[in-house]
Amino acid sequence: MSTKAFELAKEAYAAVGVDVEAAIATLKKVPVAVHCWQGDDVIGFDNDGALTGGIQTTGNYPGKATTPEQLMADMDKALSLCPGAKKLNVHACYAIFEDGFVDRDKLEPKHFKKWVEFAKARNMGIDFNPTFFSHPMQKDGLTLSHPDKEVRDFWIEHGKACIRISQYFAEETGIPCVMNIWTGDGFKDVPSDRMGPRMRYRDSIEQILSEPFDFNKVKPCVESKVFGIGVEAYTCGSAEFALSIAAMNKERCLPLMDNGHYHPTEVVSDKIPALLCFFDEIALHVTRGIRWDSDHVVILDDETKEIAKEIVRCNALDRTYIALDYFDASINRISAWVVGFRSFQKALLMALCTPNEALKKLQDESNFTELMVMQEEAKMLPFSAVWAEYCARCGVAADTSWFEEIKKYEKEVLLAR
Repeated sequence: MSTKAFELAKEAYAAVGVDVEAAIATLKKVPVAVHCWQGDDVIGFDNDGALTGGIQTTGNYPGKATTPEQLMADMDKALSLCPGAKKLNVHACYAIFEDGFVDRDKLEPKHFKKWVEFAKARNMGIDFNPTFFSHPMQKDGLTLSHPDKEVRDFWIEHGKACIRISQYFAEETGIPCVMNIWTGDGFKDVPSDRMGPRMRYRDSIEQILSEPFDFNKVKPCVESKVFGIGVEAYTCGSAEFALSIAAMNKERCLPLMDNGHYHPTEVVSDKIPALLCFFDEIALHVTRGIRWDSDHVVILDDETKEIAKEIVRCNALDRTYIALDYFDASINRISAWVVGFRSFQKALLMALCTPNEALKKLQDESNFTELMVMQEEAKMLPFSAVWAEYCARCGVAADTSWFEEIKKYEKEVLLAR
């Protein structure tokens, strides 16, 4: 798009009180974490088993990464086509074993050295996730809440190991590491004891959080979920449970919300300002659920835009740790990364280019008629010219010409695997 189009767009936005240059400058500094597990369908490198834990991928598109080198190369290709600042998001099952295998309760920083090298070479921080699924010690669908102490202790040690690894990531990159605790613990059918598993779950999480760490560098989170495949009747980590854990441990834990982990009629966008009233910082996993936590690729749909709006309206870009979380095996996996990342970049830029102060003033004055008029008019502002300029300044294509690179990469690299 032409420079003239951008200048005209700047004038149109300025007329409603929006500084487009400030919006672009702000967005260029907002990191969004890119999840490695889109590239191999959440398989990882530490076992050959199937994906378990109440989640699943569907599809069998060719070219899935099967080695660390392939996964990093694929991520590199995706990152090169996306504007903006990035972080890397890694699950513990992506440990790289160069001098012998160890189980998850014995993981060390050295098993993630190559990920640190990858991130540092690209000026990225790293977020981390203990992997409480796809493992034989996930017994009866339970980990941290299992009635058998031996099972719980294994997973507690895994969580503590991940705290130490998160500290290593933060110290090596100089960027805080968000470490998210999520398990699929729950029951397929109606339980007779709902409190007992949650008390064990609470105790296990608090034992993990007792591992020494610097809260300025490591940001442990607890994530809830309403249900999963095989755990339809009950999940230990319900919304109330996870939020209560974070609230009772504010000096060492943050709440994390995944917008696919709630009842379909609930929206995380409305929950963001509620949590920001009480927490200095929060964390998000941005996904797209269709009828359940299906983890479809993020697109520029209404809720994606509303999530971005609330982060911006609440002046919380520096209080919110943003990560993407989806996995689709039915389409080109690199394209999935790119579409999702670019979609959320668009949502954030749209939010930054919204006349938020003027709209808030109308609301505070109870001028709801004009508020509706202006909200609708704002949707017609020339956003595409601003997006094109932002992409140009980040050195990437604004239109779909990036897809030609992916088709070439698929033909030359992915289909040869």
